Amino acid sequence: MDFKKFVIGGIVGLTLLSQSGINAFADIVSYEVQSGDTYWKVSEKYSVDLNELIRENSAENNPYLNVGQTIKIPYDSNEKILYKVVSGDAYWKISEKFNININKLLEANNANSTTRLNINDVVIIPVGDSYRKHIVEAGETYWKISQKYSVDIHELLRINNADEDSPLYIGQSLSVPNESYPSSNNTNNSKPYITYTNYTVQRGDDFWKISIKFGIPQYELIKANNMTENTMLNIGDILKIPVHHVPVKNTPGQKYGEYLDWWTEAQYVVPIGKVFKVRDFYTGKEWTMKRTIGASHADCEPLTKYDSAVMKEVWGGYYSWKTRPVLILVDSRKIAASASAMPHDIEYISNNGITGHMDIHFANSTRHKDNKIDYDHQYNIKVSAGLK
Repeated sequence: MDFKKFVIGGIVGLTLLSQSGINAFADIVSYEVQSGDTYWKVSEKYSVDLNELIRENSAENNPYLNVGQTIKIPYDSNEKILYKVVSGDAYWKISEKFNININKLLEANNANSTTRLNINDVVIIPVGDSYRKHIVEAGETYWKISQKYSVDIHELLRINNADEDSPLYIGQSLSVPNESYPSSNNTNNSKPYITYTNYTVQRGDDFWKISIKFGIPQYELIKANNMTENTMLNIGDILKIPVHHVPVKNTPGQKYGEYLDWWTEAQYVVPIGKVFKVRDFYTGKEWTMKRTIGASHADCEPLTKYDSAVMKEVWGGYYSWKTRPVLILVDSRKIAASASAMPHDIEYISNNGITGHMDIHFANSTRHKDNKIDYDHQYNIKVSAGLK
């Protein structure tokens, strides 16, 4: 059978086998040449072999490119997918579509949360971090496959655009999440520890910028270097940078999150500037947020209007100070937390449908106003950690 590869709905990386209905990953995507492009630059940008790129385009005798020309990029779908952008896409939407951590997606594409995408842009999806492949065998069902890999059945269905009634075909290729969330079988109770690295001060640096760059509080950076807030930094100065190692903790089961102390663990797993998903513990609804500030707990903002709307829906259609147990999904970890949904005070993200930030608490975090424990939040955190 001659299998012809093509794009379905903009998702490059899926091939329809026309006679059998089987889905599999493709390994070629078309690319429109931009100003300044060469075969070498394209190969570097998308981490593909230069010789393969030239050979795929029969360019051995004509290695020159013209703006607007369309070329084919071959790639190994076991390592990544090359996805062609369609109307309405943004990095956060693509991260949701492929169930990949948005920070990893941005890093793979040398982008940030403000980078805009254009139709027909090609985006790297580093699927090796999030997915593995499974080829369907006789007698298998989505349930049996979820049990085989110890993954959530709802997650397996979602990332394959399926439901419980969707048929499976022998030989069909499914995406299976590399589930690395802690479970009841995880007995790692190692304590967090700190190592140190050095950083050379660059032009424009100050304590705040450096602390954000390395995901640590400013006061900790200053203390580690025996300095004060008034210490002047000079280009070329060598600073000592604390590096926090927070081992994954065991939980009572897959539905629960790690119980991480805010002061020694959680604030380093969710540093200022981190983008992550929030999952409501009771409804399972998810939305994306970013930690934009906060010292005694995490002050966070929904990333988009869509995220604000989902959050509001979880709280019954209202912005509210009422607390709810939630799970923070960040870097393939699930962290037990508690959140409220009342926007207040300073905002850093505009055009997300709200003005201000929301509070997310972790184990032993405190209120900003009096630095005291909020017992409602702490109760919720234990609920989402399976301790209540």
